[in-house]
Amino acid sequence: MTLSIWRYAHLTLAILTFLFLIVASTTGIILAYDAAQEKTQPYRVDDFSTINLAQSLPELRKVFPEITEISVDHNQFVTLEGSDENGENIKAYIDPKTGKILGKPIEKSKFINWVTSLHRSLFLKETGRFTVGVVSFLLMIISISGLILIIKRQNGIRHFFDNIKKDFFSQYLHVVSGRILLIPILVVSVTGTYLFMHRFELIPKGKNEKIAHKITNSETQIKLVDFPVFKETKLSAVKKIEFPFIEDDAEEFFVLKLKDREITVNQINGEIVKEEKYPLTLIYENLSLTFHTGRGSIVWSTVLGISSVGILLFIYSGFVITFKRTRNKIKNKYKAENAEIIILVGSENGSTLGFANKIHSQLLSDGKKSFIAQLNQFKLYPKAEHIIVFTSTYGLGEAPTNASNFKNLLKEFPQNQKIKYSVVGFGSKSYADFCGFAIEVNELLSKQNWAESQIEIHTVNDKSTTEFTEWAKKWSYDTMIPLATAPSLYSEKVPSLKKMKVIGKSEIVDEVTTFKVILKPSSLVKFKSGDLLAIYPENNHKERFYSIGKVDGAIQLVVKLHEKGIGSGFLYDLKENQQIKARVIKNSEFHFPKKASEVIMIANGTGIAPFLGMIEEQTGKSKIHLYCGFRKSNELTANYEHFAHENIKKRKLTSFNLAFSREEKSQYVMDLVKRDAELFINSLENGGFIMICGALKMQHDVEDTLRKLCALKNKDYETFKANGQILTDCY
Repeated sequence: MTLSIWRYAHLTLAILTFLFLIVASTTGIILAYDAAQEKTQPYRVDDFSTINLAQSLPELRKVFPEITEISVDHNQFVTLEGSDENGENIKAYIDPKTGKILGKPIEKSKFINWVTSLHRSLFLKETGRFTVGVVSFLLMIISISGLILIIKRQNGIRHFFDNIKKDFFSQYLHVVSGRILLIPILVVSVTGTYLFMHRFELIPKGKNEKIAHKITNSETQIKLVDFPVFKETKLSAVKKIEFPFIEDDAEEFFVLKLKDREITVNQINGEIVKEEKYPLTLIYENLSLTFHTGRGSIVWSTVLGISSVGILLFIYSGFVITFKRTRNKIKNKYKAENAEIIILVGSENGSTLGFANKIHSQLLSDGKKSFIAQLNQFKLYPKAEHIIVFTSTYGLGEAPTNASNFKNLLKEFPQNQKIKYSVVGFGSKSYADFCGFAIEVNELLSKQNWAESQIEIHTVNDKSTTEFTEWAKKWSYDTMIPLATAPSLYSEKVPSLKKMKVIGKSEIVDEVTTFKVILKPSSLVKFKSGDLLAIYPENNHKERFYSIGKVDGAIQLVVKLHEKGIGSGFLYDLKENQQIKARVIKNSEFHFPKKASEVIMIANGTGIAPFLGMIEEQTGKSKIHLYCGFRKSNELTANYEHFAHENIKKRKLTSFNLAFSREEKSQYVMDLVKRDAELFINSLENGGFIMICGALKMQHDVEDTLRKLCALKNKDYETFKANGQILTDCY
């Protein structure tokens, strides 16, 4: 809860102030540059810090018979005002040791004055100064809340400078820059706040402290070089010296305005007539102004300039982070009370919700009553058959913010029926408590009387889409509910849609409900047979996926027309030369294996599509066997037979085998596998590959058959599968 408060405070204040901070940071960069280049001017003398007034003032009086005042600025440039021996008025930078004129005082350009006014008051005078002051205070709170969030993220202050897990560039930039620029930004915000409070008297200004000195009123004149106070006072401590209006007049005094006090000195005997020490609040104001502006230091003004750039980067990266978190929103078609599949999400930055949403949308597209919610919204689900938990881990194995109350809710709402559950944990192995909260959730569910484990807990490192699809395959295989298994589908970066032109489409004849669509991308699109094509028949976020066969450089789809099928109906209604928008999803897990000596392809129904393209592209270097299962022999299957025989002649295909389940001699594709058991086992033993595409039930049957055949030969089917020799793309 505390973490949530700091996060919301950080975000809310950033949203409230970002426009003001953009102005302040942009102008701050310009002013920091101006302060740095000002320091490079050649008006500061060497050994300035060693010069005292007793060394400087007598020499200056020799050169300039009449001096009104001397001032020392933050760059330690000494300015003298007075007149020379010819009576000409002088205002110039001088060498305090020799009186040599070094140049004319620098005047700020109109542009810098304009930028300064914008930076300080937004051209709104006192109202603007007050607004800028409040923004400085809020920037301080933003910095402190950011510090707390980094400490929490890094598992404590001891790990503050440990390596940072890189979720995505903007997040990494935000955290790394925050660590590096934390101190200068805190200095800027704290000093800005202090200057604001001092100006508007929100803190007591304090009074000068008078220091008593014994005054002798001695009329004995001593030389300036022998004045004790001049010997003790360094020029570097001076802000201004006002000279006596009339020389040798006992009623006229030197007034030394130093950084921490003001001293009035008798010009005859050198005694201190009056001394007033400035209050600490005024000293702090001057110090704050120095640290806030970077005046007088090239290094610090450069740091402030970089910090101003950093604030702009924080604003950019912060909004990217916020966009990514809020982009993944929870949308439900069904109520929780009616849902059969419940997806519960624990996500700190929104990426886990992104994975969950993609599963949720697929389940809805498949006609399943799916419901998605945060773990903190756990309640009774009277019709639920499956619960899927997707959760990340925060800090030292802790729950994400939206899952912090799940343990209590699990006790409060025991389900009234048996429900199968599956837990997927997201994390980074660079942290000791990798998927710690997901493991805890899995243990908690295992102890519930109503919960039955569907498959073992699955963990995903660094948002690996490949590792995530391993879970999708297992869950889909176990539940017989189709899920896409192409890793690129689950990538955060969604490729833009491409225009594609229909260059060919077959018609449905008699009982054949399968047709072909051939599409030609209007721009360069890289794809291979085995990739997926995502279409959007309803012009919304709902996707439909079809396996691609690459034929003559075009995309060939083999589609079965379903009654009231949204995707298949959309494709069937397309006309030649019509254009659609779609995107190709790379499915490298189901590309033709490189350098494969032998590949056995098994398909049923429309699963033949990618294999047609793969065979078409072959050069004859690999032995390819094609096994297909269909319901009935018809014109379409005759076309496939013709295609196969032509490619056997071209030596692109080694053998072709057909099974018909609804003909007089009923056969399924798994029967062909049993018949040619020796070919399958020998191929696997010799490093060959088996590719399966089609219905999930067919995949189940074929894999069960292969398992049994391997067992008869004392071979372990799972070993071949682990070696990547069994490739599947089923639905």
